[in-house]
Amino acid sequence: MTEIKTAWTELGGDPALVSRVSTVARPGALEARLPVRELARACVGACALAAAELGALRGGRAEVPGVLVDDGAVAAAFGSERNLLVDGRAPDTFAPLSRLWRTADGWVRTHANYPHHRARLLNVLGVSEDVAAVGAALAERSSLEVEESVYAAGGLAVASRTPKEWAPHEQAVAVAARPLVERERLDSAHARVLPIHDGTPLLPAAGLRVLDLTRVLAGPVATRTLALLGADVLRVDPPQLPELPDQHADTGFGKRSATLDLTVDRRTFEELLETADVVVTGYRPGTLDRFGLSPQALAERRPGLVVAQVSAWGAYGPWGDRRGFDSLVQVASGIAVVEGSVEGPGALPAQALDHGTGYLLAAAVLRAVTEQSYDGGSRLLRLALARTAEWLVNGIDATETDAGDVVYYDGPGPWLAARDSALGRLRYALPPVSFAGGPADWARPPVPWGTDPARWL
Repeated sequence: MTEIKTAWTELGGDPALVSRVSTVARPGALEARLPVRELARACVGACALAAAELGALRGGRAEVPGVLVDDGAVAAAFGSERNLLVDGRAPDTFAPLSRLWRTADGWVRTHANYPHHRARLLNVLGVSEDVAAVGAALAERSSLEVEESVYAAGGLAVASRTPKEWAPHEQAVAVAARPLVERERLDSAHARVLPIHDGTPLLPAAGLRVLDLTRVLAGPVATRTLALLGADVLRVDPPQLPELPDQHADTGFGKRSATLDLTVDRRTFEELLETADVVVTGYRPGTLDRFGLSPQALAERRPGLVVAQVSAWGAYGPWGDRRGFDSLVQVASGIAVVEGSVEGPGALPAQALDHGTGYLLAAAVLRAVTEQSYDGGSRLLRLALARTAEWLVNGIDATETDAGDVVYYDGPGPWLAARDSALGRLRYALPPVSFAGGPADWARPPVPWGTDPARWL
């Protein structure tokens, strides 16, 4: 329970409530050299406890219901994008040019899933979209040269480092100095009035309107979780940047999906903001500020708002304005070296930084809403994949023995389900957030990207 207590304390929760959590430990789940299973269990456990706490508050119950964290359910959910099948077809999670490459002095990781990132990488290297040609061009350059030149062109590439090499890096120092969950009160808005249970079943986030301005993967995991818990989640994307279909299917459960061009239609966004309760952003820090969507500007126009932000590197330090993804943070922070072999860097058994940070972000939103019910104030929440990575590498006791029931993990099968959707027949991982009286599945399957009008239900 130590790591669940750590996460819960970072969220501002009452440490005594951790006693409401029970676990089913499954050795063999999320196996790695680093304590990935403990990280995943802590993030999901804290999220489930935040949901149970808010549900008890809204139901007028004196006692928070019990929470169950099953490593099997957590492992299946942390691999949700790999466990997804669409009409029996397994999705492609990484494009051919998103991978580790040898360089003249080591290794570099590129991310080229999106067409614009792929084009920028190829432009820097001066080659065609051919794996062999890209490999040959990278082999002639140093890792840091590739990192800096591709970043300068708006692409994504990160040099592989060991944990010792990353620790003194200026960005790593800035990240380590921050809390795991940054929480800030922006103003003195009145306490939030939450509808109380009136005899009908009420999910913890029922009635909350969540504007989802995120991209794969941590932000969409957070908003997918809020949708599970009853929130009306409207994902809004610019029409010129469509989400990858399989990633949208994986993280779209329970949500609606709309497109909106902020450069030509600000009125619609302002109408959505007028009655929004939560805005979740997952773009590079500062990207949305030019549209008047900084946390402070949003709270001025909508007092009492919860603004939740997630980024790769954090909104500070020399890399505070850089794009990034889970795979890149693993390589930069030394995780890939720890999980690698003599043949080269490796990877965690799941995109655990994305998923873990996503559940922590959802938990932070739920706790902020709970706190607003008696303390008011618009709230700003910030999390970063690099800070979650720092916790995984340096902050979790990997020697702690399993508590609760212990059963060996034998694959994700018991935690997979199937249903029909407008996207086809889906096989998917069930949600791992479990508490007495809580939902077992999402109310609706995902819809095709951009299906819905940009308005609240």
